[in-house]
Formats: sequence, C-alpha cells, structure tokens
Amino acid sequence: MLLLLAEYLQQYYKGFAVFQYLTLRGVFGVLTALVMSLWLGPKMIRTLRNLQIGQSVRTDGPQSHLSKSGTPTMGGALILASITISTLLWADLSNRYVWVVLLVTLLFGAIGWVDDYRKVVEKNSRGLPGRWKYFWQSVFGLAAAVVLYVTAQSPAETALIVPFLKDISIPLGAGFIVLTYLVIVGTSNAVNLTDGLDGLAILPTVLVGGALGIFAYVSGHISFAQYLFIPYVPGVGELIVFCGALVGAGLGFLWFNTYPAQMFMGDVGALALGAALGTVAVIVRQEIVLFIMGGVFVVETLSVVIQVASFKLTGKRVFRMAPIHHHFELKGWPEPRVIVRFWIITVVLVLVGLATLKLR
Repeated sequence: MLLLLAEYLQQYYKGFAVFQYLTLRGVFGVLTALVMSLWLGPKMIRTLRNLQIGQSVRTDGPQSHLSKSGTPTMGGALILASITISTLLWADLSNRYVWVVLLVTLLFGAIGWVDDYRKVVEKNSRGLPGRWKYFWQSVFGLAAAVVLYVTAQSPAETALIVPFLKDISIPLGAGFIVLTYLVIVGTSNAVNLTDGLDGLAILPTVLVGGALGIFAYVSGHISFAQYLFIPYVPGVGELIVFCGALVGAGLGFLWFNTYPAQMFMGDVGALALGAALGTVAVIVRQEIVLFIMGGVFVVETLSVVIQVASFKLTGKRVFRMAPIHHHFELKGWPEPRVIVRFWIITVVLVLVGLATLKLR
C-alpha cells in the first residue's frame, strides 16, 4: 500500500525511490509489527480479562501450571493483526506469494479461533472436534498447494532441493502438491503442540521465520541465487516483508508472553504461525531446511506420536508426559530452564540451516 504511494510521490521527489529496496521495507515491516504489538498488547490483555477469556489448565499436568488458569488467551489474534497490517502497508500487493502466505496464515488462524472460542467462551472442553480441525486444515493446505503448483512458472519451483548438495534437485511433478500439503499442515500442528509453556513456541517461530526471510531474499535475487546454488524464484524476495512482520509481531507478543506469561497465543496464533512457516518454506524451496531449523517442533511432535503409539501398542508410556517439554518439567526442571534450553537449541539449528546456503 505504501509502496504504491511512494511510487506516486517519486514524480515529485526522487528520494521516495528508496522504498523500492526490499531490505528497507523488510526492516520497516519488523518495526511496524513490533510497535503495533507493543501498543495493542496491553489493550488486548485488558479486553480479554474483561471478557473472562482465560486459559483452562489440565489438572493431570505439572502442578505449577495450575496458577496459570484464567490467564488471557487467544492472544494470537494480536500477532495476526500486526502481521497483516504491517504486510499490507509495506509489501508489494501485486505479488502472488504475499497473498498466498497471508491468506493461508489468516485461514489457519480462523480454524484456531473457532477452536479457542468454543473452549474458553462456550466452555466446551473439546473445542473444535479434531476431525473438523484436520478437515479444514486439509482443505486450506491443499488449496494453497494447488495454487502454488498451477501458478509455478519454472521447474525449480516444484523441485525438491537437498541441502548441502548443490547438484541435487528432484523434480516432484504433481507430488509437489502432496509435499506442500504435508509441510503446511504438519508445521501448523507441530507449532501448536509446542505451544505449552510461556514463550516456548513464539521465539523459535521468530527465529525460523527470520531465517526463512533470508532464504526468501536470496532466492528472489538472481545473482545471490546463482552464487549460492539455490533455485531462483522471481518475486519470492517480497516475502522478506512478511517474514519481517512475523518477526516483529512475534517479538512484540513475547514481551507479554515471556515467563510468567500475561497472555497466551492460543490455537488462533499457533496454528496460523505454523502454517505461515510451512508455506514460506515451500515457496522458497527449503522444506528440508525447515525440518532442520524447526527441530524443536519436530521433536515435540514425535514425542506425542511415540507416546500415543507406545501406549496403544504396549500400554506403557515412554515419557512421563507428552509433548516432551512436560516430560522435562515432571523430571524437575523449572519451566524457565526448559524454555531457555529449547530456545538455545533452536538458535543452533537455525544457524545450521543458514549454513546450508554456503555449504554446498
């Protein structure tokens, strides 16, 4: 939106041409979303408290969590509002990738909003039934996959890129749709499972989102893409604005979500942010790198799968409680220790992911 205004004003003052630079608009995307989150956060917390939209806590979990009962939830709406406004202000709105990622984020957020609303407002402990949640995730995930496949303009946009190997590129054909669906829906649910402690999910999301923004920038720059032996995808660099907005909104939310949390994001935030990461990773052709950088999300998901499978097959549990962050809590780790150590692991994994840009 502001890009169009800047283009118009260039005829009167050439200095407005500076807004054509992606890096500048990416930085403004971060700052705009951050300021909006910090400004709107206290107002949202007061509103949620007045409406008595508070978190329900499981009685079979760590006893330290019982004090969190009633903490305002559905704060993910703050993140989505900040991301959306910042992206609309600074991104090139004629870019199809911007709209695909933004719509996927908002649609998955809508699924989470319905689930949260039923749990905390209608007092329905089941929320949105799992089969319906998965159905709508599948509908939106497949729709995004089909759109990206149909609108692909080069073979590189639908090929699987193997990190650390510069000459390995596997054409997927229609299999791209299946992979995209699995990445978007899988990442959405993985982030949702990780969102169980104060700030545990949001900072890894910010770190991974920021790294994907770097991948988007270099993938959309023909010279950088050729130098780094990664696929050049015209127009994908514009996603640095969206990723910047995600980073700013996430950091702003963390201000209120850090231990002890004043507000939780709820499914409205977790499902949406996971889907956003998955969609960006698919567009920049870095699904495997997402798997590496989001290792915490992967382990959290695997811990649930292993726990459920073990209990159904043997009647025994592998972990004291799943997802795995609760296992460490029940072993006696204080909540802040679990959170910070998972953050540190994510920093290391993100650095490994970024190293794939050069180590090929």
